[in-house]
Amino acid sequence: MTTAGLPPTYTRQDARAAGMTRAQLRDDGVRISRGVYVSKALPLTVHAMCRSLVAVLPDGAAFSHHTAAGLMGAPVRDVDPLRIVVPPDSPRPRRRGLRVHVRDLGAADRVVHRGVPVTSGAQTWLDLAADTPPDELVAIGDALVRAGHLSADALERRLARAGRVRGVVLARRCAPILTPLAASRLESLIRYWLVDNDLPAPEVQVPVFDHRGVAVVHGDLGYSRWKIAVEYEGRQHAGWRQFGRDIDRYSFMASRGWLVLRFGALHLGRRDMVVDRVADALLSRGAALRRA
Repeated sequence: MTTAGLPPTYTRQDARAAGMTRAQLRDDGVRISRGVYVSKALPLTVHAMCRSLVAVLPDGAAFSHHTAAGLMGAPVRDVDPLRIVVPPDSPRPRRRGLRVHVRDLGAADRVVHRGVPVTSGAQTWLDLAADTPPDELVAIGDALVRAGHLSADALERRLARAGRVRGVVLARRCAPILTPLAASRLESLIRYWLVDNDLPAPEVQVPVFDHRGVAVVHGDLGYSRWKIAVEYEGRQHAGWRQFGRDIDRYSFMASRGWLVLRFGALHLGRRDMVVDRVADALLSRGAALRRA
């Protein structure tokens, strides 16, 4: 018998129908849940795990919360356990590593992404608002908007019928902040910190012009009025080629009168320091701030 006729994700029944022996199943399959496998020929990603479970989920079920956000490319750091929602009149699967929520989803609240049923971007983001810190919620929302899974109109419609569901107050407060221009989770976090501390809302991908009025570079965040740029230096900036490009970029910005504040992983646990340094820079450039 050969596994060539089996898809990369399959059930025990599929394996038996294909004539696979127990030894062959043990050699080929990674057991995801009871009777559900992913072939070792396939990378064991969250998408592969979810795809394998589709065959044993009840009708109308959809992956949700952090699982759905991760499947759609949002920066979630933990998708264990996998989460699904099922309709109120549906059986509730009892499987290890699977957390089940019961919800009556509207037609617009359930979509299919890469062959896997998931809650829509708007529904996913609203679900996460119940137990996600606001800065992380903004980072996830930015990523969903950037990837085309969430739009301002769709989110407005979903929040309009949300009633008093848990998390809706935070979702409504954070929704106007979302932007597709944020390039990374860390930029989104810093942007939220600044806005949440009553500093002026920074521009995203702020342009820096040369003497001819041509935008030569863009800062991650910044204030054109005061010529202040706020940059997050991720790991990709450690390479010598990128380091050289950064030197050229920052020297150009300085030559045009820009003050560049650079932050790295060290500062992610130092929110107050980041906010204070941006506030001091704004004050040094003549901004009128109302801070305690």
